[in-house]
Amino acid sequence: MPTSILRIDASSRSCGSFSRDIGDVVERSLLAKHPGADITRRDLAQQQIEHIRNETIIGYYTPGEAMTDELKAVTLTSDEIIAEAKSADILLITTPMYNFSIPSALKAWIDQLVRIGRTFDYDGHSFTGLLPGKQAYVVIAYGAGGYSDDGPLAGADFAKPYLSFLLGFLGIQDVTFVPVEATTADPATVACEVEKARQNVRSSLDAG
Repeated sequence: MPTSILRIDASSRSCGSFSRDIGDVVERSLLAKHPGADITRRDLAQQQIEHIRNETIIGYYTPGEAMTDELKAVTLTSDEIIAEAKSADILLITTPMYNFSIPSALKAWIDQLVRIGRTFDYDGHSFTGLLPGKQAYVVIAYGAGGYSDDGPLAGADFAKPYLSFLLGFLGIQDVTFVPVEATTADPATVACEVEKARQNVRSSLDAG
């Protein structure tokens, strides 16, 4: 069976997106490492995912035999997203940090993915992730510098800690983060930061 890669792009920018550009570097490296890999893509700017509604939540907690046609309809997107994630060996998520956290488009995808009995279980005492054995690569673009490596703005980064916890919660422990910082700086600084991110991709994939 060929390796299956699920790529999720969250930037609102279709052009000029640093997270997408570095994601392309990761994708090329993954394809070089896994020739013939299958790639499924979700561009969250182009394929907007609806936010969960009251009926969606009801559907999440309704046993399969009790699901009505209406509940099946409102949880169909969740079913599709979960099926994509379960079938993937590798997740590649690219996202900017907007206002110190993730874009709402990515949160909408997450809310359709994280579902009791499907991607996690709870026995009344502890949680168990149901997506173990997968790898994840997460590219995060930051407008300013100083978020990575315990920099002066590290405490304002609520994107990486959230995604790290979330993926672990789902059972994905092998997670590599690739930051690209200072994307709104002067051209020379931007070029330096982009090259640093590219080198980070190469070293991370070579090591893996």
